Amino acid sequence: MTLEQVFNQQIANWNVLYTKLHHFHWYVKGPQFFTLHAKFEEFYNEAASTIDELAEQLLIIGGKPISTLKEYLQLTTIEETTEVLTAEEMVQSIVKDYSQLIDELKAGMEAAEQSNDEVSSDMFLELIGKLSKHNWMLKAFLAA
Repeated sequence: MTLEQVFNQQIANWNVLYTKLHHFHWYVKGPQFFTLHAKFEEFYNEAASTIDELAEQLLIIGGKPISTLKEYLQLTTIEETTEVLTAEEMVQSIVKDYSQLIDELKAGMEAAEQSNDEVSSDMFLELIGKLSKHNWMLKAFLAA
């Protein structure tokens, strides 16, 4: 996979994840409502910022970021959610998605290193760190 393909797949994934997090924000119910409603909003705001940073870095290195829903759905490896899940199932879904993104970002780091692009590699590493911390917290929530 070329570095541009890595970036575009990440842009697609984060856009689908952004929508999924909104869905969870709107549909979460139960005793964890207040906690998760706020947390999902934090996550989708972070996703929006990440999308912009990924697209801008791709432009900086001379690539063309995808920018349509059709393209996102063609390239994403994140599954959409249309069903209403329990609060726990929502959190489990996010852990799964973040884990998938971590694996793909590690591959992205390799592509960036092969292109001698330390900035992109560092960007991917920073995202891995954020997502790893989120997963640690989400898994702690599930263990309660």
